Amino acid sequence: MSLKIRDVMVKDVVTVDSDYTVKNAANIMNRFSIGCVVVLEKEKVVGIITERDMLKKIVAVAQDPEKTFVKEIMSTPIIVVRPDTPVEEALDLMFRYKIKKLPVIEGLPGKEKLVGLVTLTDIARLQPQLIKRLKQLFEEFQETPPQSIDKVMGYYIV
Repeated sequence: MSLKIRDVMVKDVVTVDSDYTVKNAANIMNRFSIGCVVVLEKEKVVGIITERDMLKKIVAVAQDPEKTFVKEIMSTPIIVVRPDTPVEEALDLMFRYKIKKLPVIEGLPGKEKLVGLVTLTDIARLQPQLIKRLKQLFEEFQETPPQSIDKVMGYYIV
């Protein structure tokens, strides 16, 4: 049972153009109650801007969000995944690059299109479901789980 990014990604991704001001981006994030927006240039993913970017690069240094453009503070180069990427591989990328959000793209090189976004939180929400499925499989195959797995299943499944 290998979950793919398409199984957990959010499909309705809020985006901004790289020429938006940081204040515009913040207003959009507030309107949708989200912690990041994906940055596009001519429909191509070029970066991501997060609440942390705004805190570190605008608020902490007293930069004017009305005069600063998204392209000046966005996180780039962008790390992306495809819908058929295994969840485990996405987790490896997140930990390797110390990021919590991955835009999801599909299409031929040079013609990629944004189709989703997956966050560490999206993946973390899977844990109880995965453990529940694991317990079901042990029961279906009438096997006794190892003691360490049995403890984990008992802890997470209420």
